Amino acid sequence: MFDSHVALLLEQAVSLVNTLTDGEARGRTYTAPRGSDLPDAVDAALPPTGADALRRDTAAGQAELLAQAARSMREVFRAVQDGRMDAAAEAVNVLLRDTAARPRLDRTVGESWQLHFHGADDSFAAGVGAGCATALALAVGGGLAGRLGVCQAGRCDRVYADTSRNAARQFCSTACQNRTKAAAFRARRSAAG
Repeated sequence: MFDSHVALLLEQAVSLVNTLTDGEARGRTYTAPRGSDLPDAVDAALPPTGADALRRDTAAGQAELLAQAARSMREVFRAVQDGRMDAAAEAVNVLLRDTAARPRLDRTVGESWQLHFHGADDSFAAGVGAGCATALALAVGGGLAGRLGVCQAGRCDRVYADTSRNAARQFCSTACQNRTKAAAFRARRSAAG
């Protein structure tokens, strides 16, 4: 299982990949936001919390950096799903290098020490990218890569991080799971009738 901090970082990675990369979502073509819509899409994917809200800079340049990181993160999920662990590890290493991820303990007044993977003066995009890259590295290098996946529903390529106890997740959402079950039911009914 992932600790709560890594689980949060993986949730951020999933949200960025699913929001900022093209593909298919729940049976429909999905085109990721671009241009002037990109900063708002980042804000929707990563609602500001606590200290992040103070440092947040989702100007177009920062949003584009996160979109580039999301496209690289998608490659990790795809490689794991396809059983190409060497490719997943290489993609993670590129992400770690590109985001300049490095562990660091930080503390704000009145709070305990917290592990971050970016410098205190790094931009919001650099901090989020480095955290997500490190979480993916911990999953791939820590024997938990099988908890990273790409939705198994037809016409959906959204990703997920399985944080459940039984590690049996196959879908990005309940909607895709229900859509798949309904299609299987209709197919069985049609074959029987």
